[in-house]
Amino acid sequence: MKKLGFYLCVLAAGMFTVACSDSENNESGGSSDNPKVLSEEYYAGGQLGTVFNESADAYQAAAPAVENAGMVYDFFKGERIFERDANTNKDGAFKGLGPVYVRRGCLYCHPAYGHGKRQARYKESDMGNGYLLVIYDKQTNAYIRSVAGMPQTGAVAPFKPSINEDMINIEWKDYTDEWGNQFPDGEKYELIYPELTIPLEAFYSPVMVTRGGQDVEITDVNELGFRLESTIGIYGTGMTDAIPDDSITAQWEKESKYFNSIGKTDALNPAYWDQANNKWISYYTNKLSPGKQWVRRYTYAMTRGPILDAAGANAIWNITNVTRSDRRYHYLDLNGTYYATTASKDPEVQAEFYNYFPEWNKTGDVEKDIYNYLTSKELPAEMSDEDYRALMVWHRGLAVPAARNLDDPDVQEGKKLFSKIGCTACHRPSWTTGPDEIQDPNGMFSNNDMPRYPNQKIWPYTDFVQHRLFMKNDIRTGWCRTTPLWARGLSKICTGAEDRLHDCRARNTIEAIMWHGSAQSDARRSVEEFRKLSKSERENVVKFINAI
Repeated sequence: MKKLGFYLCVLAAGMFTVACSDSENNESGGSSDNPKVLSEEYYAGGQLGTVFNESADAYQAAAPAVENAGMVYDFFKGERIFERDANTNKDGAFKGLGPVYVRRGCLYCHPAYGHGKRQARYKESDMGNGYLLVIYDKQTNAYIRSVAGMPQTGAVAPFKPSINEDMINIEWKDYTDEWGNQFPDGEKYELIYPELTIPLEAFYSPVMVTRGGQDVEITDVNELGFRLESTIGIYGTGMTDAIPDDSITAQWEKESKYFNSIGKTDALNPAYWDQANNKWISYYTNKLSPGKQWVRRYTYAMTRGPILDAAGANAIWNITNVTRSDRRYHYLDLNGTYYATTASKDPEVQAEFYNYFPEWNKTGDVEKDIYNYLTSKELPAEMSDEDYRALMVWHRGLAVPAARNLDDPDVQEGKKLFSKIGCTACHRPSWTTGPDEIQDPNGMFSNNDMPRYPNQKIWPYTDFVQHRLFMKNDIRTGWCRTTPLWARGLSKICTGAEDRLHDCRARNTIEAIMWHGSAQSDARRSVEEFRKLSKSERENVVKFINAI
């Protein structure tokens, strides 16, 4: 097996080397002045982060930085962990699933490593279901306390899921905007949005929220808000991690000053940014690194800082509930005890608990044993540090597919229009990475442990700032980080769908653009200008977005 793995690594390394070589000699992909020399914009992830691949596995390739660092073997080992389901074995590979979980593995949420796909039902075992349930108190806009931030609809017997997914209902409704879903030249488009409902009976534990510093039980489901948030593509996050914190801060400062100058004093999220004084008021922190703080840059809600403690690092633990050395406890609910209390008193769980975990220290009091197991902070580490490092090498080492057809006249016109109508105000085209000194809030990894991307010009098309679009059934809080656009044009061939936006409501690029058009939206002016374009001009904007 080791020999096979070695040959696969060598073959893969050779493949992306050949791909770069072939593309550099492709006259259709060159600049207008020299057709055999690619312009820098083709290298979406910079020279160290780009692969020339537009096939169905375009999102899955190792970046050149991985080979440069001698980490190809680690990359493919991490890929194997990503692609396999966790299981209930007590020993052996991929052990540790449960007792409750969101998914059994990563590919369910990230088909072909891309964006989740729009769903008509909520089933944790449906491949491509990238949805995470968002359940919050309408009065405070805060998550409810009695389920996890990413609620669990899967469980290992005898335990029961936090929410019975058979009772979760997703209904897709038609939406008509103020323009009647029609451009001035008569071309029509359609818009849909999801309505999510969950009855109180679906919840395993009493539904609790915090109001006035006290936990209060909810008895009227109408007091709760329900939303869907889908996963985004995970390729290229290593490059965005290499952008210096002060560069992202400078972008926030720039936008803050602009909005202040036009009298829009509520344009940036006040939970994170003091717009009046142009400075952060909330950084990302980790108790394992006391006194340190990092600029927020990941997730829609910008809840995470460096990638080594961001969504991917978090997900391998809380999605599957597989423990590791720095997280030797279960992910259960935001309060930490509601699920454990309910399960410990459940007769069916009590009857089978020792069969599930016979090695657990028995006190003779099964209720106490269940509670102690579920709330323990000193559980065995089910994922080794070696495997976790390999997963992070893979995560940080995923390349970005090169841009395509940038010299096509239609794409060139689309690029000019994209900028002219104001899209680049939020979808900032390029950034330059810094020295890429590894930042790990968990304190486990350093420069020698990870592929790195120093001093690269990259083209993610995001400003890493939160904005509001004021959509029907909007994202919780309304604030959403600008999603990178790079390589989204390959979604159809890679994942089988091109769904866009935070809940996959947009089935194509035109729908995504028009969902930016609310009268209160930060992108309103750009949509108004987009509507003034001719049909061919609109099509060229779409061609450009799909090319990058």
